[in-house]
Amino acid sequence: MSPFLDVWRQGLARSSKAAFGRLAGLLGATEITADTWDDLEALLLQADVGIATTQSVILALRRRVADQGLTSAAELKSCLREELRNRLLTPPPLVLDNKPAVILIVGVNGSGKTTTIAKLARQWSDQGKRVLLAAADTFRAAAVDQLQVWAERLDLPVIAGQPGADPGAVAYDAIQASLARKMDIVLVDTAGRLHTRYNLMEELKKVYRVVGKALPGAPHATWLVLDATTGQNALQQARAFKEAVNVTGVILAKLDSSARGGMAFAIQEELGLPILYAGLGERPEDLQPFNPEAFVDGILAG
Repeated sequence: MSPFLDVWRQGLARSSKAAFGRLAGLLGATEITADTWDDLEALLLQADVGIATTQSVILALRRRVADQGLTSAAELKSCLREELRNRLLTPPPLVLDNKPAVILIVGVNGSGKTTTIAKLARQWSDQGKRVLLAAADTFRAAAVDQLQVWAERLDLPVIAGQPGADPGAVAYDAIQASLARKMDIVLVDTAGRLHTRYNLMEELKKVYRVVGKALPGAPHATWLVLDATTGQNALQQARAFKEAVNVTGVILAKLDSSARGGMAFAIQEELGLPILYAGLGERPEDLQPFNPEAFVDGILAG
C-alpha cells in the first residue's frame, strides 16, 4: 500500500471498523433480499451518512439492481462505492493569488480551529509562504495564548488583542500589518461560536464585514472547521455558519478520533459545501487535502 493511501486508511480506521466494516458480512455471497436493503439502510444511518443521503443512496442502488439485473449482494459493494463517491465533491483547486490572501477560520468551541490553523500555517510556511496569524478570538483569553504559543513554535508573526477586545479591530489590525509586511497569507482565528447563540453569530458577521473594509474583496475564503466526532450535529453547525458568513469550504477535523466519518456525505449532499481538508492525525502532515477516492476507499477498507 502506498504511504498516501496508508495515511487515509489509518486515519479512517474507526469509521471503517465501527460501521462500514460490517459491509463484508452484509454484502457477502448471498442473494439480494428485502433484509439486504433494510440492513444496508441501517448500516448507513449508523455510520452517520444521514437520512436524506441514505435514502438517496438506497434509491439509486435499487434502480441499478433493477436496470442491471443484479442478484448477488456481493455485486452491490462496487455499486455502493460508486454511489458514495458520486456524492462527494472534488475540492476546487486552492488558489491564493491575492496578496495577502485572507482566510477566515470559523467553527464552534472545541472543533479544533486553532490547531488546524497551526497545521495550515506550518504547511504553507514550509512551502515558502509568508504567513501571519490573527488571534481574533478575544472572547477566550486561552485561545489567544494558544495561538501565540503556536506562532512561537512556528516562528510566525501573530497579531493579538487584549482579552475582551473588539475581535473586528484585531482582524483589521492584522490585515493592515500584513499589507505593510508584504505577507502572502493571513489566517484569522475567530471565537468559537455556538451556532445557536444569536448574539455571538452577529458578532462573527461583524468580523466578516470589518475584514472586507480592511481589504476590499476579503475574506478571500471562509473555512468552517467541523469536529468529525460530533456526527450529524455538525450538519446543523454547517448550515448556520454558511448562512451567517458565506462559508466556502469545510475542514473535517479529528476524523482519526471519530467513527462518524459518514457525515461527510451529509454535509455535501444537503449543503453543497466542498470538503477541503481532512484531519487524519496529530502531525501537521496529517492534515490532508481532501481526496474523495481515498476517503471512500478508507471507510470501506474494513
